Amino acid sequence: MQNHSDRFFVLTGGPGSGKTTLIEALKSAGLSTAPEAGRGIIRDQTAIGGPALPWQDPTLFAELMLSWELRSWHAARSEPGPVFFDRGVPDTIGYLRLGGLPVPSHLTRAASTFRYARRVFIAPPWPEVFAQDEERKQTLDEAERTYHSVAGAYAELGYELVPLPLAPVEERVRFMVDAAGLPRT
Repeated sequence: MQNHSDRFFVLTGGPGSGKTTLIEALKSAGLSTAPEAGRGIIRDQTAIGGPALPWQDPTLFAELMLSWELRSWHAARSEPGPVFFDRGVPDTIGYLRLGGLPVPSHLTRAASTFRYARRVFIAPPWPEVFAQDEERKQTLDEAERTYHSVAGAYAELGYELVPLPLAPVEERVRFMVDAAGLPRT
């Protein structure tokens, strides 16, 4: 049985392409959102001295990302309207492939079972806004490779990738709302 929701919209792309800023703007506009797994896991694991960090145990980190994304997917079912996700289950496949790590069969099954709207928004690399910080240690080159890896994972799963314009956040919000077929607020 395939769980699919046409009201679950994913925003993906490489790190530092404005995704989190855009998710926060969508939330400020009154839309439901689900936060990115990676930053939350890194923050929590760092706070407790845990091993599930991408630079320490990338496979364990991927398992926690999968768990986070599944929990977000289930939590979104109780929301009455559209939900915008800062990444989704297929991002974990892209992450593992980027690192040259095997993709376990349960992850492939999860990506096939827990579906999102067919149109997935993808933020292209944007060098002008890219910045590193304590949780984002990737270089711009790694961010670009991440973009291509996650794009490939979504495309292989039959999603239609909708590139976001390199534009101010307000314009990106309007673009996403229009492309999702939602009324403007």
